[in-house]
Amino acid sequence: MSRYRPLLVSLLLTTAALAVASPAQAAITCDTATTGGSTFYDGPSASKKYDARFSNSASLPGLSTHTPQGAGTWYNWDGSGKNLLLVGSYREGADSNIYGIDPATGATVGVVAVAESHMGGIAVSKGWAFVSGAGTSIRKYSLTALRDALKAAGTPYLTQVGTARDVAAASFIGTYGDSLFAGSFNETGRGAMYEYKIAADGTLTTLSGAWEVPTKTQGLTVTAGHFIYSTSYGRTNRSNLYVVKRGQKDLDAAALSCFRAPSMTEGITEYNGTAYLVYESGSHLYSGDSNTLNVIPRLHKATVSSLTSLVP
Repeated sequence: MSRYRPLLVSLLLTTAALAVASPAQAAITCDTATTGGSTFYDGPSASKKYDARFSNSASLPGLSTHTPQGAGTWYNWDGSGKNLLLVGSYREGADSNIYGIDPATGATVGVVAVAESHMGGIAVSKGWAFVSGAGTSIRKYSLTALRDALKAAGTPYLTQVGTARDVAAASFIGTYGDSLFAGSFNETGRGAMYEYKIAADGTLTTLSGAWEVPTKTQGLTVTAGHFIYSTSYGRTNRSNLYVVKRGQKDLDAAALSCFRAPSMTEGITEYNGTAYLVYESGSHLYSGDSNTLNVIPRLHKATVSSLTSLVP
């Protein structure tokens, strides 16, 4: 929910996105039933379904200077079988950061600076880290170079490889196999998401046809059978999580489930059967504001099966 959003909304409503909008979209009902107070996070409970599935995980680093956005997973990041969660964070008018978090210990193992962008998405595939760049672009970074930078002291600066790839929209990014999915945040209606095939050199080839995505989509993780979307906008509003069965590109025709989550959800990623969800509410921009409904300075986690079982 940064100051970039009003500009991004107008930029991301591309012709391609508009082309897939349904002439008459049915309202999607999201489960809001709650027991009252939450047991593991600040502020009011979001919903029974959320509280029954999620729990606290690692602390989010860099909150005193940067605001977390995108989330990704990097298996065997250092060649010794260890794995990382990657969190991209922005600071307006300054370099953005990529943080590496060990999911086994919750420790931050390193931080790397990159060129300024909103960092709405970050994903790893085929030897590359893909990051949401300026406007509607996607940057790529060599995993070898990123590995070396994360192991170095301080906050080394990492340069992208080649020129950023302009796409229909890149508010959020997710990968599955050799496919990258990137789509648009739309505050007032549904957005659109495209699939891109990833070549060995990191080149992205657009596949035809777009998926409708929920209003206010901020994050995405992809499984073999489902898309899981994180949606939010506004520090005073609760978020929603959507679990959508893959296959139907028209959201009205797709099998799905939606339930309410705490305010200000951002990126979501899957690691080893667990979904990790990022919140921006713990950032210095929002944590001291009494209007922020839920101040959450940690990742939250849930088993992927507890989410996908809602739409078998």
